[in-house]
Amino acid sequence: MKREGIANPAFEPSSPDLRLQSRESASRPRPAPGRPPSVYEEGPCGWGSFSPRALQLCNNPEGYLSAYSLLAVFQGIVVNGLVNVSISTIEKRFELNSSLTGVISASYDIAFCVLSLFVSFFGERGHKPRWLAFSSFMIGLGSFVFALPHFAGGIYQYGSKLEDTCQVSGTNIANFTCNTSKESSLSSYLYVFILAQLLLGVGGTPLYTLGTAFIDDSVPKHKSSLYIGIGYAMSLLGPALGYVLGGQLLNIYIDVPLQTSTEIDPDDPRWLGAWWIAFLLCCFATWLLIVPFSCFPKHLPGTAKVQSEKISETHNDGSEAFVEDRNIGKNFKDFPVALLILLKNPVLMCLIVAASTEALVATGFATFLPKFIENQFGQSSSYSATLGGLVLIPGAALGQIISGILVSKYKLDCKNIIKFMLGTCLVALLLNTVFLFSKCGNEPFAGVSETYNRTGKLRNLTAPCNANCSCLRSFYYPVCGRDEVQYFSPCFAGCTSFTVQKRKKTYQNCSCIGMPKRLPDAEEAPFEALAGKCPTQCPFLPLFLGFFFFAVVFTFMAVTPTTVAILRCVPDKQRSFALGVQSVFLRLIGTIPGPILFGVAIDSSCTLWDVNKCDIKGACWVYDNSKMAYMLIGISAACKVITILFIVIAFCLYKPPLDSSATLQKDAEMVSAVPM
Repeated sequence: MKREGIANPAFEPSSPDLRLQSRESASRPRPAPGRPPSVYEEGPCGWGSFSPRALQLCNNPEGYLSAYSLLAVFQGIVVNGLVNVSISTIEKRFELNSSLTGVISASYDIAFCVLSLFVSFFGERGHKPRWLAFSSFMIGLGSFVFALPHFAGGIYQYGSKLEDTCQVSGTNIANFTCNTSKESSLSSYLYVFILAQLLLGVGGTPLYTLGTAFIDDSVPKHKSSLYIGIGYAMSLLGPALGYVLGGQLLNIYIDVPLQTSTEIDPDDPRWLGAWWIAFLLCCFATWLLIVPFSCFPKHLPGTAKVQSEKISETHNDGSEAFVEDRNIGKNFKDFPVALLILLKNPVLMCLIVAASTEALVATGFATFLPKFIENQFGQSSSYSATLGGLVLIPGAALGQIISGILVSKYKLDCKNIIKFMLGTCLVALLLNTVFLFSKCGNEPFAGVSETYNRTGKLRNLTAPCNANCSCLRSFYYPVCGRDEVQYFSPCFAGCTSFTVQKRKKTYQNCSCIGMPKRLPDAEEAPFEALAGKCPTQCPFLPLFLGFFFFAVVFTFMAVTPTTVAILRCVPDKQRSFALGVQSVFLRLIGTIPGPILFGVAIDSSCTLWDVNKCDIKGACWVYDNSKMAYMLIGISAACKVITILFIVIAFCLYKPPLDSSATLQKDAEMVSAVPM
């Protein structure tokens, strides 16, 4: 009996024409499943029918990258530069404590977390350049609102001068009460600053989700990492410019029209600088960027061709086919399903957790590296901030550019990108051990690490030699005595007079300072104490800065590859949404708890707190340097190990799709092996 069934082409004799056709189809890379070419709405650069020929010179990935980089620079200037520089001035001007200014800083991340999922989900199918025009408007508006309290708060009243020397009569000490029931009306401007930060968060959300995804849409896969790396590096230039610009403007008196008539100068503790000027400048500069973003088409010319040549590297868990079949992401009802698909992608979640733990360390060091340098190596606050900026900003930018170039040059696929990330993190972990062999001991400090010439007690700034001076523990103005011991302030050193020569302040008649340990030079003017900390005897600062610079470089060499790997391992229609999910975890696990965790660790090494007459603990004045170093290396090493662990898991779990380039190459070799 003749049995009939479905014919299997694999067992049928093949003709030369079919073999030739199979060879050609196998040798051609199959495009990543996604939107058909007709869906990509490419068009000219302009506004409606008005499309000047000159604008078409910018209608390409390079033109978009220029506008994207400028917006990233201004966003970095405002959010990570000016806000941080101005926060201490804002505390004094509007009578806010550090916990309240911490709420101001956290408001940006809160807005980012709340909105990033929705913006990245709905913006994926929308007009991404117009979303960035909206981003420009909101960042400008947030900058404008941030400056408003200066104009509404009235003229700054700086009050009378506070004496820093010993006043035995106590005439400089006002009657002090602990009445905290009466609050200043200036503190109500806290809510204006929070609103401004929320607006800045709204503006920053499309920039790092939709803006980055648009770059990946518009360029070939091997160039994507280079373009994203350049954009991210430019975003790091913003904080550096913000610190420089904000720092210079703080030398201008806060009420500019009264600059010439004021009786105080920048060296006076009562001085407040013009923090608000830079926010207004960035406001108008950012609004100008609305123009270029609004003229870009929905997709740049050549996007359809670029997408058709891309090979899918989505993690092979069936999610890509599911998204395509169900057309996930078309309306709001798909939001929970789309989110669940990404959360169930093990490779994506491992990469996100790895990036978040790296962000925790990066933001922690970005916040507290100047304080570490200041206390560990005995440098001034301004010089420590400068050194920290010179290490962090160039190192981070260089790391992202180098990694973008390497991934682009060698055309690394998703699997090799993850392997590259693993290598950079291992090197960064080894370089972080610099904290172990470059730590320094504490310099002698009267009342903290040693007594006042064998009088008084340890951990007590008051001794018989300064008991009648009525000194304030909240006024930290360190001086170095001729006995090479550091004192909390001229008042606690018992100094009753001072002179200023060549802008150098020296103190005399200091009852608490012992005899000099060395004979003074012949050209040296007689003194008992010099303003400032005692010169450190620790020689490890250059070694620390060198090693830590390369640790920053290798740490940030993983940032751009992580973004590229995230874009590769998810379905094509979910790339922007994946960046939104990453942004949420990056803040919830990394940038929000990072400074808090580092702050708690550093506070645990404090040996002298500021305690006012109401017994309210304030800032820490003196730290145990060795304990601080061990705490920081412990947190950093633990986070690095977690990062490496999740990268290894991502590498092991990643399964390339069946139509990857390797599979296509094998198919082509099999077809070519068939005899003609």
